[in-house]
Amino acid sequence: MSLRRPGHEPYELALLDCTHPTIPDGFRRPVGGLLLNFEVPDVDAQWQRLAVAGGLRAELELRSEDFGQRHFIVVDPNGVLIDVITPIEPTGEYAEQYTDASSRS
Repeated sequence: MSLRRPGHEPYELALLDCTHPTIPDGFRRPVGGLLLNFEVPDVDAQWQRLAVAGGLRAELELRSEDFGQRHFIVVDPNGVLIDVITPIEPTGEYAEQYTDASSRS
């Protein structure tokens, strides 16, 4: 699967099966314990695109965290975890850990 963002600063992320011929010999094995974080403007839209319509297996359903993230985690064909995040306002004790830069002297 290839995820592309067109525009002035385009980028692409390719998720390949570990047996794909473009992966160099010696690296064609499943990955373990790797989590990639991607911050996006609208995590709900990406949830619909990747997990609901795209069929990627959700390891963590879309949810809001008190520490200031709305996110979900899917897994690529090799077991790499992909955490898609939109920052939100933290709540409770987490909000107290953040400071306003303009209030510092």
